[in-house]
Amino acid sequence: MGRAAEQGKKRIAVVPGDGIGKEVIAAALEVLRASDAPLAFTEFDWGADRYLKDGTTLPGYADESGFRTLERDFAAVFVGALGDPRVPSNVHAKEILLGMRFKMDLYANVRPVKCLDESLNPLKHAKAGEIDFVIVRENTEGLYVDRGSHTGEGTPQEMAIQEDVNTRKGVERVVRYAFELAVRHGRKKVLMTDKSNVMTIAHGLWQRVFKSVAAEFPQVTASHMYVDALCMQMVRDPKQFDVIVTNNMFGDIITDLGAALQGGLGMAASANVHPGKTSMFEPVHGSAPPLAGKDQANPIGAIATAAMMLAHLGLAKESEKIDRAILEAVRQKKTTADVGGALGTKASAAFIAEQVARD
Repeated sequence: MGRAAEQGKKRIAVVPGDGIGKEVIAAALEVLRASDAPLAFTEFDWGADRYLKDGTTLPGYADESGFRTLERDFAAVFVGALGDPRVPSNVHAKEILLGMRFKMDLYANVRPVKCLDESLNPLKHAKAGEIDFVIVRENTEGLYVDRGSHTGEGTPQEMAIQEDVNTRKGVERVVRYAFELAVRHGRKKVLMTDKSNVMTIAHGLWQRVFKSVAAEFPQVTASHMYVDALCMQMVRDPKQFDVIVTNNMFGDIITDLGAALQGGLGMAASANVHPGKTSMFEPVHGSAPPLAGKDQANPIGAIATAAMMLAHLGLAKESEKIDRAILEAVRQKKTTADVGGALGTKASAAFIAEQVARD
């Protein structure tokens, strides 16, 4: 598509990636086109094949100026999945995903947890529509900043130290984002989870900042729960939650528990955002190389992620069309086998696209 044809459209950088990523992104693009959303897509071949071919991960975009160009030229980045056993330690996936996360400062990972049908939930007491909350995970700090030291390797005195880095700026902005999300979507409660009874220094900061920010949002009920108790409550009574905000590692863990409550990773959507800046959207599941090319991958996670991207870009009407179509596919079992259907990736996506076009 030429630049003239793109006028008035939001430009999306598309990275299908590896394995089933290519299939689910193709499915999601079909649905996005059916929505008539004013988007223009530019596809990048970043992934294992490119890395194995010439050793590059983000050709033309790997340095700081490249990321600023990406932010200037595109409204969002839409990623399929990255990971390939042919690449040692999946170095390409780390450089692409972590590169965007840290160099574009995508500080909030947003993971909706919504069970569309009780048959998808492993809990015997779950009912469709009752489980509907959002987890906001701090995305650029904590134990995942890869700082620490290692001494005496291979000796009885060996010691490994991993540093948990939390700044007031980093904690405050993600906590504020959680409260603002709650207000924006009419949610009434924000819960912060940590282990401040043990990790008194790092999580003591979270406690102080959370209380300070909560005072600015009197219309939202603020509460706290230790993360071990939270995990138990997510299984016992998940309908009690509205918005949960937490640090990087705990968020990584509880979001996958949340995915199990909605039918598995194939149903889960995800956004990595910095409000007002170019953000990255990717389904939660991995690249699943054994499934690649078999038309078996569940496209709903990618399609739901596409709907999140539209909402983030201010295209609420088109986003809601897609959400309604996904719900209809689940209700009619026009889905892949992992969530009780009998369709392949392409047929399931085609059904959803048809529903969107008719809406």
